[in-house]
Amino acid sequence: MSHLNRVFEPLNIAVLTVSDTRDASNDTSGDYLAISAAEAGHKVNHRHIVIDDVYLIRAQVSAYIADPDVQAILITGGTGFTRRDSTPEALLPLFDKEVEGFGELFRHMSYQEIGTSTVQSRAIAGLANGTVVFCLPGSTGACKTAWQGIIRQQLDGSHGPCNFVPHLKASVTPQCETRSL
Repeated sequence: MSHLNRVFEPLNIAVLTVSDTRDASNDTSGDYLAISAAEAGHKVNHRHIVIDDVYLIRAQVSAYIADPDVQAILITGGTGFTRRDSTPEALLPLFDKEVEGFGELFRHMSYQEIGTSTVQSRAIAGLANGTVVFCLPGSTGACKTAWQGIIRQQLDGSHGPCNFVPHLKASVTPQCETRSL
């Protein structure tokens, strides 16, 4: 099917902020991602903040990956080089496939804005259980760069020549299950 015949399909998105200092009153990066996703026509059905702890991050993202109504996860924070930054370490074991090109393209775009400081970004992405996961730096500027330059198009089923939508699980709202005995 030609990308000209494809249509936009709203996705169910989870937004996760990883931070030891952010809360609902000052999470500008999480706010930006949630608002941008909603303005693009998607549904943000989960929004959480967790401290930068490998096991807490992994537990929250595992719950999203297992949720039949989460097709994409946008994570901000925990991708730097401080001792507490552990988002990549938490998530790489969960990925069925890593999307190497995301980090490469993000750092290329970021270089145009912040120069060589971009080498300290460990932005990553991957697919897990039919869910695409994007891990971004904690700065709102970095989230804008990633959303506007990469993620928005890749979550749009009408974007061509390719996007992630065909690789994502279909949204299924769990209903009462009938079992035969």
